[in-house]
Amino acid sequence: MKLIRLGEAGKEKPGVLLRDGTRVDVSDIVSDYDERFFNEGGLDALRQWLDRNESNAPRASSSMRLGPPICRPSKIICIGVNYRDHATESGAEVPREPVVFMKATSSLVGPNDPVVIPKNAKKLDWEVELAVVIGKKAAYITKEQALEFVAGYALHNDYSERSFQLERGGQWVKGKSADTFAPIGPFLATRDEVPDPGCLGMWLKVNNEFRQNSNTTKMIFDVPTVVSYVSEFMTLLAGDVISTGTPAGVGLGAHPPQYLKPGDVVDLGIEGLGESQQRVVAWKE
Repeated sequence: MKLIRLGEAGKEKPGVLLRDGTRVDVSDIVSDYDERFFNEGGLDALRQWLDRNESNAPRASSSMRLGPPICRPSKIICIGVNYRDHATESGAEVPREPVVFMKATSSLVGPNDPVVIPKNAKKLDWEVELAVVIGKKAAYITKEQALEFVAGYALHNDYSERSFQLERGGQWVKGKSADTFAPIGPFLATRDEVPDPGCLGMWLKVNNEFRQNSNTTKMIFDVPTVVSYVSEFMTLLAGDVISTGTPAGVGLGAHPPQYLKPGDVVDLGIEGLGESQQRVVAWKE
């Protein structure tokens, strides 16, 4: 299934995107795509309901805003420097273990919402990433078990304010957590829709010019490794997001570096996970 959430920010209703592109409103069946939904077998129940009711399920307008495909999770965990070419362009060492940092959940927005340059920001950057959504509570799980704990996958643009991240006294979370810095979607593809997350084409354009064009085969640490590793250090709850890193082509790595400005348009996509677009806007009081 492809899970979507529809409606104005803060008032989204759960839906499903059918294979022909039709949007189905399932808010009478599901309250939201949150921790409780995943924990209580919501995916299986919803799949069974759709099997019986797809043809007569209420349709939703294709013009409705897409929100993030999951309700605000308990945490957004990110993996840094997880592609060798990105490590090279950033001047970083290739890590021996996954680099883990956090992104504030208040940064979560819909896939096509504007991205706002924060107050006093100077270096807004882009990062196309594969996001993994956890399907059930996980702690100290093995690499071999890891995919059993995954609900599905989504497209994520891990926006970064590089001056906050690298020039303001340490801790990457400061450059990753501004409002609008985590557009996710257009949908959450359940695990059965993505049989091999380790072989997905991914790309990003700025003003219609390719900046990133890569594949998840180039990850240093693959999805099972990352999920297992993170579960050593914190309990993963259903609905949590792990964003798995970005390939080369970010603004920081250009010569000279190139950053986003108001009016720029960022388009991105991952094979099987759809596309999104964000327009850059200036911060206002």
